[in-house]
Amino acid sequence: MTTNPIYLALDFPRLETAIAVAQKAKAHIGGVKLGLEFFCAHGHHGVLEVHKLGLPIFLDLKLHDIPNTVAGAMQAIHVLEPAIVTVHAAGGRAMMEDAKAAAGENCKVVAVTLLTSLDGGDMAATGISGQPQDQVMRLAELARDSGLDGIVCSGHEVGAVHAMWRDGFLVVPGLRPADASLGDQKRAVTPRQARDAGASVLVIGRPIARAEDPAAAARAIEATL
Repeated sequence: MTTNPIYLALDFPRLETAIAVAQKAKAHIGGVKLGLEFFCAHGHHGVLEVHKLGLPIFLDLKLHDIPNTVAGAMQAIHVLEPAIVTVHAAGGRAMMEDAKAAAGENCKVVAVTLLTSLDGGDMAATGISGQPQDQVMRLAELARDSGLDGIVCSGHEVGAVHAMWRDGFLVVPGLRPADASLGDQKRAVTPRQARDAGASVLVIGRPIARAEDPAAAARAIEATL
């Protein structure tokens, strides 16, 4: 892992665009996050091309299936040498245990708790009681007890999770600089707020990737940390 906690989300339909943006911001980020959109569009080839940048890769695939299937998927991505891979905590203890057992030696497996696009109303609509932080804490404890390295949560919950799991590897997405639009994020905080609360990795997409000058945008965020 690099010391810079900023991971740039590269969710572009064109591989050339993704690589060009990453190259521009490279000096001011600690790694790149490749999500479902990127992986479905470009597969292993795309990941290997991004690897050539020499930055750690966070494969945000949010694996969620029966334990055997998730373990098989983890084994299938060994060749890509990801630094971080996500699974869904809602998949349960056995699934998370098998995911960690099947992961590469240097790969951190982190569990997604509650998507940052969801709030209390969305939870209620899917039959989950309580507030977002209640659900995040429940799933964080389950992930910790399952032997995972950490979790993914919003900046609103990271402080509470950090207090409960001091050595947990905590990934915070949905971050927006103070002057940026929230977009589809309902529970966003600034990168500095998340870092101060205990975040290990700050996932930032549009504020850098869609900026007129990605290098300047990344440098400005880095300067706040």
